[in-house]
Amino acid sequence: MNEEEIQYNERGNPLDEEGHVIRTNKTQVKRDVAELADMVKFMVEVSAKDLAKIPLDDELLKAVKAAKEMKMGALKRQLQYVTKLMRLRETHEIKLAIDAILHARQSAGRAFKQLERWRDRLLDEGNSALTEFCDEYSGADVQRLRQLIRHAQKERSQEKPPRYYRELFQEIKAVAATQNS
Repeated sequence: MNEEEIQYNERGNPLDEEGHVIRTNKTQVKRDVAELADMVKFMVEVSAKDLAKIPLDDELLKAVKAAKEMKMGALKRQLQYVTKLMRLRETHEIKLAIDAILHARQSAGRAFKQLERWRDRLLDEGNSALTEFCDEYSGADVQRLRQLIRHAQKERSQEKPPRYYRELFQEIKAVAATQNS
């Protein structure tokens, strides 16, 4: 039986070919609803930029935007309402879009951690790490990096605020961004 051929009774329960109600697995239904509720919560918490990447129809988008402006009890009721709306729709495309957003966040987090490791290596290992960095990122300004490393090491030894430490990270980040573009 195809999805389109399934008949439903007046209560919305699916029927088989003979007109008998197909028994649904309540545990699976609860898991599915919990997954939809998690998706709804994510959509409410995500930025407007990321929300625009999720393929929502007008009614669903309006309900999610309304939930973003609510507090406490009203928010809880609105989340339940949006979850109910989601149950009435095909959510595969929405799930794929949410997964793509989460994957992009994880990738950005990994890239950020890698840049932090480069900064720490440059400060701890000096010229050998700088040579490796310049081999990997050919567009790096070696003179500028050396200067920032020297200043950051000096401020660390004098226990000053980490101004050059941050500048070094920003320089590494800029070099990596131009390399990846």
